[in-house]
Amino acid sequence: MLDKQGRLRDLSGVVEHVTSEHLSDKGLAKLAKINPESLPLVAGKPRLGVPYLGISKFIAIGLNYADHAAESGVPVPSEPILFSKATTCINGPSDDIVIPRNSTKTDWEVELGVVIGTTAKYVAMDRALDHVAGYCVINDVSERNFQLERGSQWDRGKGCDTFGPIGPYLVTRDEVPDRRISTCGSTSTASRCSVATRARWSSALRTW
Repeated sequence: MLDKQGRLRDLSGVVEHVTSEHLSDKGLAKLAKINPESLPLVAGKPRLGVPYLGISKFIAIGLNYADHAAESGVPVPSEPILFSKATTCINGPSDDIVIPRNSTKTDWEVELGVVIGTTAKYVAMDRALDHVAGYCVINDVSERNFQLERGSQWDRGKGCDTFGPIGPYLVTRDEVPDRRISTCGSTSTASRCSVATRARWSSALRTW
């Protein structure tokens, strides 16, 4: 947990691991009652991993930015391109990426991750954000040859082990009260979102 000065605090004395159970409104409310200043500072520079445990699904949308479709030389799709990344791809934000055997076109894109905190099925659009626990930075690593040039099976090039670095921080939705995120990167409207490379996030360019 970070305090107001951006210092890392040790939460393990209160919560051993932040899991999916803590991402409901009730769970987040309990975490919000913890005063970061009451927690011990973390010494040194420890490895920062994925911000919570228990990720059951890793679903992504391809070509969801008009500029990305344009730079790829393909038309904006008429329907969202959905694909999944295997949960074995999940990796810490600074952990090594394992390049798969015979890879020739390993690539990456920084993305905004939307973390779903409660079960959502057949949800009305105006209630959808009620199920969002928060936001995080994701690095969508891909092997483009596997993905696009060998039968166009996106999962083949997207779900390799270590191809999904996440975090290190989870920005809870109360820190983005108007539910609009203009930028998520080395500087951000949500101060706890941090990554070396700035991600593209503009509502004017989104296709969905």
